Amino acid sequence: MNCYGGRNLAEGCRTVRRNTVKIAEEIPEEKYGFKPVPETRSVGQLLTHIALGHRIQQQLQQVERRHALEGFPFFALMQTLGAEEQQPRSKVQIIDLLSREGDSWASFLEDLTDEFLAEEVSMIPGTQPAIKTRFEMLLSPKEHEMHHRGQLMLIQRMLGQTPHLTRQMQERMAAALARA
Repeated sequence: MNCYGGRNLAEGCRTVRRNTVKIAEEIPEEKYGFKPVPETRSVGQLLTHIALGHRIQQQLQQVERRHALEGFPFFALMQTLGAEEQQPRSKVQIIDLLSREGDSWASFLEDLTDEFLAEEVSMIPGTQPAIKTRFEMLLSPKEHEMHHRGQLMLIQRMLGQTPHLTRQMQERMAAALARA
């Protein structure tokens, strides 16, 4: 029995997504085209990338339920997702995409059994580790989103905003100091 099961994984993903949506709401729509440097994704593209980030694991774990990654068309799927990132969307459409995709993914995760999460999947030959559990693989979209959310928080600072998570921490610190 895992101490951290499907319900916990789903709630963790929902929490991460709520924080990403809050950032998306706080960044003005006219800044959705902003790129810190030309070679990076714009704010809108990055948010869309986050919204779609679970789809590789969704294909592997939910649709195909693969036990081995050999022969999986990673690059074709990545090209499809990359093309979808490039589609023009308004701020409202991107926030809706983040919410819908996040809800769909979390709904899948919350019903997963400990037995399913413990199943082993063989990685592409030559990669390390050679085998991962489904649980390890299903954590990756959440970790990926948190990585990109850190980028978005830096972008918020570049745009002169204080991210909501920073504001919340500052409020907690101020309250703790006031009690001391």
